[in-house]
Amino acid sequence: MAVSQRFLVIAALFITCLITANIIAAKLITLGVEPLRLGGLEFPGPLPAAIVIFPLSYIFGDILTEVYGYRQARKVIWLGFFCNLIAVGAFWVAGLIPALDPDAQSAYQRILGYAPRILAGSFAAYLCGEFANSFVLAKMKIMTRGRLLWSRTIGSTIVGEGLDALVFIVIVFGGTLPWAVVGSIVLTHWVFKVGYEVVATPFTYAVVNWLKRKEQVDTYDYDTNFNPFLITR
Repeated sequence: MAVSQRFLVIAALFITCLITANIIAAKLITLGVEPLRLGGLEFPGPLPAAIVIFPLSYIFGDILTEVYGYRQARKVIWLGFFCNLIAVGAFWVAGLIPALDPDAQSAYQRILGYAPRILAGSFAAYLCGEFANSFVLAKMKIMTRGRLLWSRTIGSTIVGEGLDALVFIVIVFGGTLPWAVVGSIVLTHWVFKVGYEVVATPFTYAVVNWLKRKEQVDTYDYDTNFNPFLITR
């Protein structure tokens, strides 16, 4: 399939959301409400500021898979991974260079000086979550014969965002915080990201329908090899 300008725009938006989310994730935010206690868990727990944009990467991932298929989405997922790797590498090199203002250096390191554990968690969670999201949506599209788009976007997000939250939070905070607190953070991330997808469903419908009409394409992954590492095919 020839690469269209519309495909490139969606891919660029996907990658932009990913990299932006990683930059602003250092800021933890609170909703300013008294949390509910669910057994040993609290809801809502703390959230990274990335919550304002990271779920959009899943929405654009849904659009890519729904319109262009898993093969094309797989390429964009890996492209996003390597673009993020370049950004992180650039932040690390820039952090090694002495700053003119020591206070500025401290602020820079606090926001962009990623710890190895955070990087490992971020990269692992991204790959697990995005590929699970794309796989589930592609399989559900076949099962539903292209109907009930909302069930595919929300169902795939429940799986993908669940894995993303679980992998990232456990790698980054496992063993450093009580497991009840870790569970609270995972639950809060999961619920809010899925809720984000639900609220954005009309937007997803509009973009998907517009793209299918303009591109004259509606891909079904009947014969697709879902191996996530076949990035050249």
